[in-house]
Amino acid sequence: MPAMRPSKTPETIAMTTQPRIALIGECMIELQHRADGSLHQSFGGDTLNTAVYLRRELGSTGSVDYVTALGDDSFSDAMCQQWAEEGLGLGMVQRLPGRLPGLYCIQTDANGERKFLYWRNEAAVRDCFTTPAAEPILAALPGYDVVYFSGITLAVLGEVGRARLLQTLIETRRQGGKVVFDNNYRPRLWTSVEAARTAYHQVMAEVDVALLTEDDERALFGYEDSEQVFAAYPAIAEVVLKRGADECLIRCAGERFAVPAVKVEKVVDTTAAGDSFSAAYLASRLKGGSPEQAALAGHQLASRVIQIPGALIPR
Repeated sequence: MPAMRPSKTPETIAMTTQPRIALIGECMIELQHRADGSLHQSFGGDTLNTAVYLRRELGSTGSVDYVTALGDDSFSDAMCQQWAEEGLGLGMVQRLPGRLPGLYCIQTDANGERKFLYWRNEAAVRDCFTTPAAEPILAALPGYDVVYFSGITLAVLGEVGRARLLQTLIETRRQGGKVVFDNNYRPRLWTSVEAARTAYHQVMAEVDVALLTEDDERALFGYEDSEQVFAAYPAIAEVVLKRGADECLIRCAGERFAVPAVKVEKVVDTTAAGDSFSAAYLASRLKGGSPEQAALAGHQLASRVIQIPGALIPR
């Protein structure tokens, strides 16, 4: 699919001089399994990775708040300290007594492809939208210019939390905010593929910008190619189809674009490749960039991220 000649920049994302952005999801304790058998501990999670990279890409522009629930333990303390150092707003973070964050381990093969092992069934984030403390958070979210979440957010919130999220998305759009969704489908987080499909269909009806990974769309819905993916979401004005090392495809305000990925000599770790792409893409669009410029920014950041172990590369 050749890139079309650029015209005026399609404005499907809220354009303000200082946008307020809220990202909803889960951060976990991350263990990186090294070749010598040792483990390196850090923190990561898809929407958290995006929040950090988005804050870095935006520079002094706007505010980026993370919405989640943590425990009252030392790991949760360290997470909050790290997020504050990255410039993320913590006013939407709940601290639940006696609870803990989830944990995952990354195992990476010789080609940089990763395998994840998870311990997250009792993670505090599962009650993020069901506690009394969640009420002011849910009430505040529709006041943001952009609300961002992922398929993993949907999975970990549970049925009650998803229902409350859906109402928040509806109200966000009613008040003029934009909803951005990254599909990130993880089968092991769902009781069944049917449950996942139902949840995805419900929220996709309230999405303005869809950042989709083609492999996840194929795994969840069985779409055979990019045209089937685009055809599935006719009401979403801006659909970005991430395709790994291949060019990404974009449909925005009736126009179509194809933007080649940035090639690297050696892939070390693909963790957060899609998360960082989404962050740079969104940052560029919020600053007035065209879809093509935004995709190039996404590819450039992702190309740096995959050459360094772990989800978050050094600033």
